[in-house]
This record gives sequence, structure tokens and C-alpha cells, in this order.
Amino acid sequence: MADIQRWEVTDPYLKTSCGLGEAPFYDQSTDSLRFVDIVKEKLHTVNLGQGPSSHKEFDLETAVRYNPNLFKPADGITAEIDGSKDDVIVGAKLGYAILNQATGKLRYVKKIWGKGDGPGKEERMRCNDGAVDRAGRFWVGAMNDPKISTLTNEGVLFRLDSDMTLHRVIENVTIPNGIGWSADDKTMFFTDSPTKSIFAFDFDVQAGTISNQRGFFHLEDDEGVPDGFTIDSTGHFWVALCGGWRVIRVSPQGKIVGEIRLPTRMITCVEFAGEDLFVTSAEEEEPDKCAGSTQYSGSLFKVHVGVTGQPKHRFKMF
Repeated sequence: MADIQRWEVTDPYLKTSCGLGEAPFYDQSTDSLRFVDIVKEKLHTVNLGQGPSSHKEFDLETAVRYNPNLFKPADGITAEIDGSKDDVIVGAKLGYAILNQATGKLRYVKKIWGKGDGPGKEERMRCNDGAVDRAGRFWVGAMNDPKISTLTNEGVLFRLDSDMTLHRVIENVTIPNGIGWSADDKTMFFTDSPTKSIFAFDFDVQAGTISNQRGFFHLEDDEGVPDGFTIDSTGHFWVALCGGWRVIRVSPQGKIVGEIRLPTRMITCVEFAGEDLFVTSAEEEEPDKCAGSTQYSGSLFKVHVGVTGQPKHRFKMF
């Protein structure tokens, strides 16, 4: 990889000490970035025009708590709702929920598990990553909650349609992560992190269906696994490597063409704001072995990469 483009980040944009920083989202209308800490149940916001001094942190509350002594609903990926100013839709502990950003209140609109899933499923699972397609459907992956259960392949990729119909699209996944689409909407991409692969599918944008699964990118080295990704305006992928100290840029042909080195190991997700790429991270899992990663673990990072991201879509509710 001697001829790839390289960037290096030495300091965080925000030193947030997240347990698991995830789901960064740039709101162009307010020039603000939000992201969540799934482990500590926090929502972070920062106005990019005002800079790091505008950082705010909120406790995420929920209207549904089964047994707070056993677990607390952790909130993951968020998406804008078409026509709504204050509310966003969230892939949360128990399924899809509406979060009011002004009050921090959460109410569930579609739970993803039923009696047919057997006992304990709600307790041991949580939502993770997701994305909205051009038609306004919200795709969210669910996985074992590491605070409750060991990781297995009982994860599912769900699709919530605008009429609130829920679909199970892919089953038997372990850690569902980055989801995205090609600019022409003919291909969907999906990551199951332990496989170290991003898979491609033929995508029918009208029906919301996928077919013809095949490999798009596989990480050959042992340093990290693909986590969240975003796609830029040229069709290149920016892929966070959890456990790998870096974000890689992958060409539309599945080749590594760029690399961002960061001062912490547990890199989780990425988001564009103009030509800047923001990067979330998690607490270092092996502090004794990787002491150099601990100082800025869980922080938010920023790097100017000279390219913009694909337009984001809003969830449409009928």
C-alpha cells in the first residue's frame, strides 16, 4: 500500500471518553453534529460553526424500562424524519423509537421482537448500525447486547417501511454494521464485522428487496475489523476499522486507496460534514496490552479529506 493517500490525526476534536461512540450524524440545517454513546446512554451534540466549546451532552431517557437492575435500553443509530424538526427516529434497545431532541424523551413505535422469537430476546439484543434508503425506508441491524450476552449469529438486518411495516431482510449475522447504497441505487452494501467483509447485493429501490449476495471488500490483515462506513460523492467508501487504529478509503472496485491513522485503536464510525470527516471511537478494550490507545479512546476526531459525502435520506412516515 505504498502508493495510497495518507492522513494522520494526533489530537481529538472532542475528548468525550465515550464507552462506545457511534452513529455520528451531520445536520446541515443547523450545522451541527450529533452522536451517541451506546454504553453510557448519552447523546452528544456540537455546533460545528461554533466549535468544540458548543459541545453538549444529554442523558437518554426511555419510556419503556423492563427491569433497570438487569439492563438499560441503549440507543444506537439515528435518522432524520421527513417533515419533522425536533424528532428523529432511533434504532434503540427494543426496536424503532422516536426521540425528541429537545426533551430527550424516547417512545417506541415498532418493536422488533415478538413471542415467536422465544424468551429473553428483548433482553439480550439491541440495535446497532443502520441507514435510510432513497425511498425513505430505515434499515437497522440488531445484535447481541454485549452487556447482557455473548456474541452469537442471531443478529438480524431489519427494514422499516414508511407504512410502519417491519421486514426481516438478512438473518444469522453477528455484528451488523455499515449499510449504504451506490449512487444509482442498483447496489446495497452491508457489513457483518466478524467476517471482516463488506458484502454487495443487487437492490430494487422500488420494492426495497435485495438479491445476489457477493463479496465487495475483505480486510486481509489482522489489525481490526470493518465497522461503520460512509460513501463519498465519488463512490469511495470510508471504513472505520475497530481495533485497527485507522479509517481506510476503499475504491468502488474494492481496493484500499487511502488511510487515516488515529491516536486510538477502537475506531467505530464515520460521517461527512462538508469536506471534513468526523470519526467516533470507543473505550479501549485491552488497556494493559494497548496502553497507547487509552488517552484518547472514546473521543471524536476530525480530518479534512477534500471530498464530500453522499446526500443523506430522511425516514418517511405515512
